[in-house]
Amino acid sequence: MIGYTTVGTNDMEKAAAFYDALFAEMGAKRTMDYDMFKVWSTGDGAGFSITLPFNQEAATVGNGVMIALTADSPETVDRLHAKAMELGATDEGAPGPRGDGAFYAGYFRDLDGNKLNFFHYNPAA
Repeated sequence: MIGYTTVGTNDMEKAAAFYDALFAEMGAKRTMDYDMFKVWSTGDGAGFSITLPFNQEAATVGNGVMIALTADSPETVDRLHAKAMELGATDEGAPGPRGDGAFYAGYFRDLDGNKLNFFHYNPAA
């Protein structure tokens, strides 16, 4: 159902470099690359984009808004969360099991303060 998600940035160059390096770990590449808007995709499912706000005001973070990105294993969650930290993200919840253990996630904020997580869901766990 979701085609792509978008977060705002106040520094396109810095944000693009962050997501280039982070999403390369997932095999994702830029599929659109404009001055004000960039999109990454693995080619199978929803894309992820960053934008300079259309109204030319500062990008701000939505309270309670988070984007969850799927990972194929808990180990991948660990690796991607560590990569985000290496790239300057802020930890918002170290990788680990949540709830009954079927849901494994690591939370972080990107360079602009947008909250994201990588997660793996295994209902058989």
